[in-house]
Amino acid sequence: MFRRRSIFKKPLPDRSYFLFGPRQTGKTTYLREEFPEARFVDLLDSSVYRDYSARPELLRERHESGRKLIVIDEIQRLPELLHEVHLMIQRDRELRFILTGSSARALRTGGVNLLGGRARVANLYPLTFAETGPEYFFRRLEVGSLPSILTSDSPWQDMNAYAGLYLQEEIRAEGAVRSIEAYSRFLDMAGASNGQLLNFTQIGSDAQVPSRTVREYYQLLEDTLLGFPLKPYGRTEKRKPVATAKFYMFDVGIANYLMKRRSILPGSKEFGDALEHQIVLECRAWLGYSKREDGPLTFWRTHSKHEVDLLLGDDVAIEVKGSEIVSDYKLDGMRALAEEIPLRRKIVVSMERVARRTADGIEIVPAVEFVEKLWNGEFDV
Repeated sequence: MFRRRSIFKKPLPDRSYFLFGPRQTGKTTYLREEFPEARFVDLLDSSVYRDYSARPELLRERHESGRKLIVIDEIQRLPELLHEVHLMIQRDRELRFILTGSSARALRTGGVNLLGGRARVANLYPLTFAETGPEYFFRRLEVGSLPSILTSDSPWQDMNAYAGLYLQEEIRAEGAVRSIEAYSRFLDMAGASNGQLLNFTQIGSDAQVPSRTVREYYQLLEDTLLGFPLKPYGRTEKRKPVATAKFYMFDVGIANYLMKRRSILPGSKEFGDALEHQIVLECRAWLGYSKREDGPLTFWRTHSKHEVDLLLGDDVAIEVKGSEIVSDYKLDGMRALAEEIPLRRKIVVSMERVARRTADGIEIVPAVEFVEKLWNGEFDV
């Protein structure tokens, strides 16, 4: 149904990898299709988990010499297994591992063996335009881009189950939350604050938890790959930029679910917010998959309220407007930024039907055209 994903450009990775991605993004499905010859160890299988947790050396003892690729699913469930992985790589230089995970917290905070730099890190994101095409673009603004939910006949029921999965399984497994009830209230507030400047005090007040706990909860969201901070661009001098990050959930549909936002009407503020969120996610995934090193993904906002939604590096600015006609006054933020730094591209993603260019070089581009050209490599960004 969807176009084939291609994270690894070669049939066999040139070295071992950690492959991170939230639950249900399709890590296992992708790897089974891409590497059918690999040996798979699924740590979500209770019997498999019991075997290896009791005797990690079974990984070595059960290895078949002809196999050159081993996939271990959800490695964060048993970080101790990485010692065996490390040993096996040292003994066989042709052996490769792909170690999937839906949380980086246990690996980062547990002081475990991270293979001494012998493994690279890759990320699998929810489905992108490159995989779904234009026919799913507007549905994704409502139900998101998780494969099983995007094609579901009952997406809201599935999102309810997904949120319950993380509350009941992932978060409990992390052991970082004392009160699931308090964390659940925080999630509602985090959803309502999606794409806005972080305000720990306000969210803590609304969720009835201390602001320091809110900071910890946001870090937990980041560790479990449920969201990410978008940092502010700070290299402007005439107009003082804010120093506070925004925070986005990893998927538009999950954000909509947390905000109890079921219908997204074109032209509404909710539509504009969802479109902005989706463009941020598309650009983030495009940068991740293309391994671009041109600079980070940031946003720009000043204390005088000038704002540009995205900067790619230092010279490409992207603003997102959900309206069918982009009025001239809505370009003030882009023009203010262009006075501060030299911009190579000034792009406004919108719902206008035909692309156009203003006299001062601002490109007004239909949303579907923008993401299609982004993934086709037609935008020099």
